[in-house]
Amino acid sequence: MAGDSPLARRLGIAGLCVLALAASVALAWWQWNRFESASGTFQNLGYVLQWPLFGLFPAFAVWRWRRLRHAEEAKPEPEPAPPPAPRPAPKSVVQDEPDDELAAYNRFLAKLNERDQQESR
Repeated sequence: MAGDSPLARRLGIAGLCVLALAASVALAWWQWNRFESASGTFQNLGYVLQWPLFGLFPAFAVWRWRRLRHAEEAKPEPEPAPPPAPRPAPKSVVQDEPDDELAAYNRFLAKLNERDQQESR
């Protein structure tokens, strides 16, 4: 199949779509005859309506795939993303300006740690 021309592939797909439609119309006709017979039911009538839809589906699928492919080809090439901005340098652990709340919290944690160390001895 790799050596097939695009025209031959298109004709083959179109032929399969026409064959599917012809087969489904024949099956719908057969179901119509069953519906009109003495043993026919409304289920047969339902099949009469369904078979042509089944036969049209391959043509719809080919149309949809071609439409999606053309839409994909028409999209402009995405521009490359700009390089990420440099991250700011992390703040140093030692702060130039002391924070009173942080210092009080650190003293509290130190007392808790010291108490825990004394209780574990």
